[in-house]
Amino acid sequence: MKALIIVDVQNDFLPGGALEVTHGDEVIDVINRLQSKYEIVVATQDWHTANHKSFASMHVEHNVFDVIDLNGYPQTLWPNHCVQGSVGAEFSSLLNTDAIQAVFRKGMDRNVDSYSGFFDNNKSRKTGLHGFFQDKSVNEVHICGLAADFCVYFTAMDALELGYKTAIISKATKAIDKDTYMKKKEVFLQKGGLFI
Repeated sequence: MKALIIVDVQNDFLPGGALEVTHGDEVIDVINRLQSKYEIVVATQDWHTANHKSFASMHVEHNVFDVIDLNGYPQTLWPNHCVQGSVGAEFSSLLNTDAIQAVFRKGMDRNVDSYSGFFDNNKSRKTGLHGFFQDKSVNEVHICGLAADFCVYFTAMDALELGYKTAIISKATKAIDKDTYMKKKEVFLQKGGLFI
């Protein structure tokens, strides 16, 4: 069984949002067209507390995009984004959500960030996505959404590690930093991932 994972197509990652991905809105039409090709469609949603420790605003001595040590793990400091219940955390109104069977929220623990749709960044907490897929006998996942170099990439890497045949849909994702993404693409391919 093959599933589509739509990653974080939320207002804060779109043009004008708090952590916008350049041209991020261009993936939405592609994602809407793709959904009918899959029996199972799920989405992830960044869902941070207002005082999340990945926010630069919580570290007065640091700036946005600085990398710090947070509980023994490297943490990029972000602008406040996708705060629970905010407009920025909502899915884009242009995204067709009718076929989405389940939404998996991540980043809810203020002490650890969560890029992957499967786990938080230190792997201490699961989102429930893997269990959902096991119940549905999913063995292959195709991943799209935002941003290619962070949440899409880490979701894809965890999917590979969990044993899924895993592909990133190139035309349905955009990166924050293209250079970073090019390096991460190589790692993903070396681990057995596919681009379609």
